[in-house]
Amino acid sequence: MRGLAPGLAAAILAVTVSAARAQSAPDHDLDRIPTAPAAGAPVPDLGPAPDPARTIYLEDAVSASGARGGLLVPPPRGPGSSWQELLFLDARTTMPLTSRLSFILSALANLRLQEDIDFPDRENVRLDLREAYLSWQPRDGIFIDAGRINLKSGVALGYNPTDFFKTRAVVQVLSSDPSVLREDRLGAVMIRTQAVLENVAVTLAYAPRLYDPSPIYPDLRLPSLNPMLDRTNAADRILVKASLKLGDDLSPEVLAYSEDGRVRLGLNLTRSVGRSTVIYGEWAGGREGDLISEALAYGRLTGAIPLAAAPVLPSDGGSRFRSDLSLGASYTTASKIVLNLEYHYHEAGFSPDDWGRWFARGEAERANPGVAAQLWYIRSFGGHRQEPLSRHTAFLRVDRQDALVRNLELSGFVSADLQDGSGAAQAAADYFLSDRVTIGGLIFGTFGARHSDFGSTPTPISALIKLARFF
Repeated sequence: MRGLAPGLAAAILAVTVSAARAQSAPDHDLDRIPTAPAAGAPVPDLGPAPDPARTIYLEDAVSASGARGGLLVPPPRGPGSSWQELLFLDARTTMPLTSRLSFILSALANLRLQEDIDFPDRENVRLDLREAYLSWQPRDGIFIDAGRINLKSGVALGYNPTDFFKTRAVVQVLSSDPSVLREDRLGAVMIRTQAVLENVAVTLAYAPRLYDPSPIYPDLRLPSLNPMLDRTNAADRILVKASLKLGDDLSPEVLAYSEDGRVRLGLNLTRSVGRSTVIYGEWAGGREGDLISEALAYGRLTGAIPLAAAPVLPSDGGSRFRSDLSLGASYTTASKIVLNLEYHYHEAGFSPDDWGRWFARGEAERANPGVAAQLWYIRSFGGHRQEPLSRHTAFLRVDRQDALVRNLELSGFVSADLQDGSGAAQAAADYFLSDRVTIGGLIFGTFGARHSDFGSTPTPISALIKLARFF
């Protein structure tokens, strides 16, 4: 794939030149705005809108969590810290350099204290450089970006099969809300060109391999100042996508993605049904192994699992064509309540038989730390890829603007494993004291039987309170 770089650069130039000669529609960038109304959460009416090109705020967040006792398969590192204190400065800004050239920066600097980290320690200080890139618009409808970019795709809220750059990108988890995780993640170093014409927008992106694949970082070994490009640029990746405008309420998007020669195809669709309802879906498919085989192969490649270690679980065979799907609908009421209901299918995920074998092997060899480490590594691998562990899940999200009182926003979601009835739920509240100060909090919990997906996690409940000051 490294040999494709010169050819890809030529292709990017050809697309840009060709599109520049075409008639473009001003102010109609289909790829730079959300492709579905369902993906947006309501924003309280606080008077004049803040500058969309600049968001800087200081936030203090304190969280606490409980530990689930009597786990059938205890994790090798225990339940983790029971409390955490984070003071961080979040900056997202677009700085115009000329009339057609801008620099985009998104970074998070934080001071972290928690139960299992000494003070002072290098783990107390973190700087996450999420985005840093130049954006050039040589002419109307043509954009060329280069640098570290958080490239997002997909129209669903709970799971995005076509969001191919999400793997290993999340670094700071304050909320389990997938919409929040989608924004608070590391971008990949890439070159991206976009051509926005009258009825089509085309994107071509190339992210080169800069590092060899690295092991999954444990929470207590996160680099302080390292940009962690090994997490985002450990493979040659190419993405081509086109958004087509077929009508006022239908704009399908087709995608083709290649990662070190492994190709996946994708499709995003949204359609308005009346004034208050939007239905949407996204699909991706390509050749890959199941979660078990992919996790064990990556663990051996990066040294996390010894090469000589026997697989702890059988897989369902080698690489074959597998599909991922999200189907959903969004409904907005007259009282500003937004409801999203989705069904998620992840063919490579655990079947009921896989879960049965996972628990049986873990219980049978509780005294063998090597077996437990492999079993939990498989689950950790799936989580770092931002994919469901099970094949069939459901997702419900509710947002309410000006709930009970003005400037109070309430939101919550439930993610349920349809195979065993277990699930996770989060409720969050944010109150806007002014256009500069916000207070809020959230509570997250899991439920289910001991032999279930979410009922076997080490943390049954956690809570967080926060205070933010915007500048």
